[in-house]
Amino acid sequence: MSTNVESPSSSMDMVKWLIAITLLMGAVVGNYLYADMSVLVRAVGVVAAVAAGLGVAVTTEKGRTFIAFAKESRIEVRKVVWPTRQETTHTTLIVMAATVVMALILWGLDGILFRVVGFLTGLEI
Repeated sequence: MSTNVESPSSSMDMVKWLIAITLLMGAVVGNYLYADMSVLVRAVGVVAAVAAGLGVAVTTEKGRTFIAFAKESRIEVRKVVWPTRQETTHTTLIVMAATVVMALILWGLDGILFRVVGFLTGLEI
């Protein structure tokens, strides 16, 4: 039997998430309310509010988990062997040729079926 006891850190995380959401909402509302101010001033204010909101969100447990995931993802992306330009070009040409061939086959099949259905129903268009 497991008991779900809320730890102090999880309740503190909830407060941090509320602060982060409030900062993000404040950025949107502030940008709307101060529409008569300079775009540069509003942009700096929005960027600062978003940065502060993200900074608060990163200090939560889910934020730390996300940062760890992002670091691991970056390491994995470095391990990927990307295709050369020639391989990419050849693959693109093969896909385009296959697409054209399939389009012609479907076009021909559609024409044949159109004529067969027209013949069977007596409705020639």
